[in-house]
Amino acid sequence: METTTHGTSGGQAESPATTAKRPGKLSRRVLIWMALAGVFGTLLFSGLLARYRLSRKLSVAAQQQAADPPIVSVIRVEPPPPWVTFELSGNVSALTEAPLLARTDGYLKKRFVDIGDSVKAGQLMALIETPDLDRQVQQARATLEQSKSALNEAQAALEQATANAKLAGITAKRWATLQEHGAVSKQENDTYQTAYSSNLASVGIASANVAAARNNVASNQANLERYLDLQSFEQVRAPFTGVVTVRNVDVGALITSNATLLFRIGQMDVLRTYINVPQIHAPMVRVGQTATVSVVEYPNRTFTGKVTRTAQSLDPSSRTMLTEVQVPNPDSALLPGMYATVQLVLPHTVPSVIILGECLIVRGNGTQVATVTDQRTIHLQAVVVGHDYGTRLEILSGLRAGQQVVVNPNDNVQEGAKVKTLLLPPIQNAASSAGAGALPAGAGSKTNGTLQGNRESSAPKSP
Repeated sequence: METTTHGTSGGQAESPATTAKRPGKLSRRVLIWMALAGVFGTLLFSGLLARYRLSRKLSVAAQQQAADPPIVSVIRVEPPPPWVTFELSGNVSALTEAPLLARTDGYLKKRFVDIGDSVKAGQLMALIETPDLDRQVQQARATLEQSKSALNEAQAALEQATANAKLAGITAKRWATLQEHGAVSKQENDTYQTAYSSNLASVGIASANVAAARNNVASNQANLERYLDLQSFEQVRAPFTGVVTVRNVDVGALITSNATLLFRIGQMDVLRTYINVPQIHAPMVRVGQTATVSVVEYPNRTFTGKVTRTAQSLDPSSRTMLTEVQVPNPDSALLPGMYATVQLVLPHTVPSVIILGECLIVRGNGTQVATVTDQRTIHLQAVVVGHDYGTRLEILSGLRAGQQVVVNPNDNVQEGAKVKTLLLPPIQNAASSAGAGALPAGAGSKTNGTLQGNRESSAPKSP
């Protein structure tokens, strides 16, 4: 008997091979997913374990760091050096500079020099044409000659009056003798005596006229000399040896007396600059001290000058003393108007100590520095700051040489805090490596000093 099996859905019979293949495929998929899950779990566990170990290490390190004192950089307070070098700015100017103004009215007839020309004392620089003044000179000469003629007339009248008086005197004497002997009447004698007195009075008048005429001549002579002096200013001459720095007129220009600036002359062989020395250094500045002048145009060259005079008093508004420094300029390398830096070396006489500027703490309760005690604890010490030397500060009170102060203190530097110290190089070496003593461009009259101590290779010479 043949048996036929029909499928439930398609009417087709399912093969035995297909039925045996399905359970094997499912089992392999499950195994793959289980393997992947195992690998992922292993990786996750390893990462969490590593993170946990790192967290433990960081926690232990943080605890150790919290337990250990912080490390701070310190530097020793140093005594001041015996000499202090400070720099002040100023403007170079000619030792002598004079504007040449016209002393007479007229027109510029000729010009012999221009700007930049060197002139000698008394050298002719220009000619001014003054026709009005020339006529005034001629008139003054004529008036003088007229007054001289009047003087001659007065002197002749005096001589005539003197002769008449002499004759009248002789006649009067004769008539007096005749009257004594009764030869003539008294009336006739009185007439001749009166004539003699009148002639004497005429002599006095003539003498007065001569004196007036002589004075008139002197007056006219002085007037002529005044015009001649004004006429001499037609020739414009150099008052001293120098260089023409300004020329304001040209040929044909109208010249007005005491108003028209013709030239300006400056003496260039010696220049000077004025500096304002601060009060702290003013008592040490002396006439004759050596000064070093430098300009940015010559970076590798300095000019040696001397302090020639001081004001011997301080300006109440700035508390500075005006000081003049003269510098020889034989090669005309320096020019008037240059911005210059003047360096002076003075003895340091103020009792103080030196610290770096980074050590200063400025807070609401005043200016302080953080010092390290022998017990390695912080003590905030109030100080009085003296002179500012750029990268270094002068401390007048509050510190003593040899103490350790914290450089660049942070928020961990508090009163009584325990610290570990890292000693930095001495102040002189630290400041020199930082470029102490450089004067910034355009610093004006601001002082920026540089201290020189025993650690330098060469000690400064006494000024």
